[in-house]
Amino acid sequence: MSTSTAATTDLSTKQHRILEYLRENAQTKTYFKSRLIGEDLEMTAKEVGTNMTAIQRGEFDVAVEKWGYSSSTTWKVTV
Repeated sequence: MSTSTAATTDLSTKQHRILEYLRENAQTKTYFKSRLIGEDLEMTAKEVGTNMTAIQRGEFDVAVEKWGYSSSTTWKVTV
């Protein structure tokens, strides 16, 4: 089992949903606002931001960096 697969199983349901969302959308987009991710996934911006930390610290096929704070936290995501 690869490291990213093992680590993925340690994620909560919300964290897994956010990770899948980023995987699907980071191919065509680099910057994501917590507020807009939340709208798409029916979560609050605070829920997204709180759960994004686990993805940011984990070893996955996406790299997440906190980028800005205007009108919602912005995340830079690279695949």
